[in-house]
Amino acid sequence: MTAEIRFFWSRLNANYWFYPALFSILAAILAFAMVTIDRLGFAEFLNDISWIIPARPDGASTMLSVMAGSMIGVASTVFSITIAAVAYASGNYGPRLLTNFMEDRGNQLSLATFIGSFVYALIVLRAVRGEDETPASIETAGATALPGFTPQLSLLVAYFLMALCVAVLVFFLNHIPSSIRINKVLKGIGERLLETIKDTYPVEDEFTDPVEPKGGEPLEAWKTGYVQMIDFSDLAAIGKDSGCTFSLRVRTGDFVHPKMVLVEVDGCDPDKVEDRVRESFTLGATRTPEQDPQFLIDELVEIGLRALSPGINDPFTAITALHWLGAATAEIGRRDLRKHICGDDEDGCPVIPLPDDFAHYVKRGFGAIRSGVATSPLAAEVMLDTLAHAAVPIGDEGRQALLKQEAERLAAQARLALVGPDLERFETHVTEFNKTFW
Repeated sequence: MTAEIRFFWSRLNANYWFYPALFSILAAILAFAMVTIDRLGFAEFLNDISWIIPARPDGASTMLSVMAGSMIGVASTVFSITIAAVAYASGNYGPRLLTNFMEDRGNQLSLATFIGSFVYALIVLRAVRGEDETPASIETAGATALPGFTPQLSLLVAYFLMALCVAVLVFFLNHIPSSIRINKVLKGIGERLLETIKDTYPVEDEFTDPVEPKGGEPLEAWKTGYVQMIDFSDLAAIGKDSGCTFSLRVRTGDFVHPKMVLVEVDGCDPDKVEDRVRESFTLGATRTPEQDPQFLIDELVEIGLRALSPGINDPFTAITALHWLGAATAEIGRRDLRKHICGDDEDGCPVIPLPDDFAHYVKRGFGAIRSGVATSPLAAEVMLDTLAHAAVPIGDEGRQALLKQEAERLAAQARLALVGPDLERFETHVTEFNKTFW
């Protein structure tokens, strides 16, 4: 349940509407609170401050009207600019990056600030009354007209919100062009990938073999979609309660459909735990970065392959993607790739995940981008160096051998794609590379 709550929260605040809706609610609460303070007379001390000139009802109405109109206009412009930037980035870097830009906190908070200020100004404007206004309702029609009311403290807060909106607008105008720079995009993906690797595999410098699955009766998927999250702690609790052992047949990020095996259940009747086990799997229409380092690796590979395509031919973007891919591979290579679900009691843990071996990640990263890199002499040389540097912090010879094998495959593929001086230069680099690093 804890993992489900974390996943729900991460997906909730990733929606583009979440912060604008939250700020609107907070702005409404603030407006009602400030008006109440003004109405109860707790802000009368403001009239004694010489540098604060008390506003009259007409001036307050005009100022709040201008503020509300300008804020909703700026909010519309901000949203339009964001959509244009997202369309540009997804078209140039890949549609899979659309989620990254929609989740950008700078864009979300900028839009939320303007909408929140609009809501605040609108609510405070309702409380402003001129001295000559007619009664507020039919019930008071025979009574004396309501006296004029200008919420001085509420107006002062509105001035501070306007100043904040100006600062946020300046930030936004700088943030948008900065956020679509390819180096900034790759840095964001790379840093998030490194954090995901550390969270998924917290144990460093251990290279224990994964636990072999025990098999058992299959428990199949009940609908079509991507595995967005697996609640391992809930599965472990179910296994301990029922005496079952669960051997998972899928990873987070895998696509499943009915009749496809999710889990093999050993030691108990699958029918008795089927509903509880299925509740531990979250399926959806799209992949998400939570619990899935491969998702972010695929984004780096996609950007690199697009950059190396004949229509774009931008090897320097591909080189930056290779650098982040090398950093991630080095981080994965020096960690224990078992998921420590049961803490210290791993030997008796009733959940056996599908193994995440190092070869799988090397194939998913460098293996996937290799065909494009082989066509560019500059990118091919950088990939050789990146593989060598990634092997340095890895203390396991078997994993280092996998990186060396990937370098040999790149050399073989580049020899088929490169000709003339480019091939001669690459062969020289391969010779120096073998002498220096291996």
